[in-house]
Amino acid sequence: MHIALLTYSTKPRGGVVHTLALAEALAARGNDVAVWTLGRGADTAFFRPVRPEVRVRVVPFAARDGEGVGERIERSIDVMSAALDTDADVVHAQDCISANAALRRGIPVLRTVHHLDAFTTPQLVACHDRAVREPVALLSVSAAVSAEVEGLYGLRPHVIPNGVDASRFAAAAGPDAAPARDRWRSELGDYVLALGGIEPRKGSIDLLEGFARLRASHPCLRLVFGGGETLFDYRDYRAAFDARAAELGIVPTVLGTVDDDALPSLVAAARVLGFVSTKEGFGLAAMEALAAGTTVVARDLPVIREVFGDAVLYASTPEEIAFRIGSALTASGDVDRDAGRRLARAHTWDAAARAHEAFYRDVIGQTSSSGTAAHAPARTR
Repeated sequence: MHIALLTYSTKPRGGVVHTLALAEALAARGNDVAVWTLGRGADTAFFRPVRPEVRVRVVPFAARDGEGVGERIERSIDVMSAALDTDADVVHAQDCISANAALRRGIPVLRTVHHLDAFTTPQLVACHDRAVREPVALLSVSAAVSAEVEGLYGLRPHVIPNGVDASRFAAAAGPDAAPARDRWRSELGDYVLALGGIEPRKGSIDLLEGFARLRASHPCLRLVFGGGETLFDYRDYRAAFDARAAELGIVPTVLGTVDDDALPSLVAAARVLGFVSTKEGFGLAAMEALAAGTTVVARDLPVIREVFGDAVLYASTPEEIAFRIGSALTASGDVDRDAGRRLARAHTWDAAARAHEAFYRDVIGQTSSSGTAAHAPARTR
């Protein structure tokens, strides 16, 4: 099959990581795969090398001073739509921006809904809504998100779980990677790690509040944030986070985007991964942490229960977060790490690619037999 996968960024966000891994797995199975993305600023490539079998199309997207979030979203759609030129058998978008770009060009598009967000910016609301209602078919990476989409839109996406590069993160916990872990511990000491930046969906302030309750019993413990590259504007939330951190007398370490080669050892060296998002589609970062043998404290959400079962420690309030991190640090609340590693190994990108191939063939067959137009509503799966 000729497959075009669309994403909105070159940065290491969860949906982008998913896009690249899926593209490589599909290409390894003999498909012709191209990945289209926006290259903001001077970006001309993704955050990591992509296997040469996958063709990469980075659409230049220059920064504009003073541009608001809504304007930036609209321009992102316009720029990507104008550049998108593909006769692929399947065009598969991973986010609302790239889905809208294809729809605006009149291209029938499939869409993976990784999670549903509640936006207030009008352009984002419209982008999000159209990218659920108008694709020819929908996917999600968990049954919980699929059910949420059905409840709000009356359309039930087909579920294909994420894969995970478990061997890469397991290797970061092995003896050969000890020097890399030691470098992080030398720089950071004992630390609780959060990935994805400081933003509302990640529950960053709740994690901060929970961490503050641990200082008396763990005075040398540090709170570390990695990642956080996004098109969206979370300045108000970040200001609230910084103000609360100052009130609590906490100075978090904010690493920003972490080099892809260094990420596994950063995860493996952490005492705990704080994964207290208020919304998730699957929880790829948490699954990578389990592969590395790192204990995960996660918010108690239906999707996390579905994907992780008893492999993580659950907490929702700052008090619960503090208790669970504290118990993990003392091993009294530890989970079965071998079970976590087995769970991570069970989610392979090859299995995800095979499931996508079957879904693509089904959609192509149904579209061909029904003469589905470019703007037909998404089918319930």
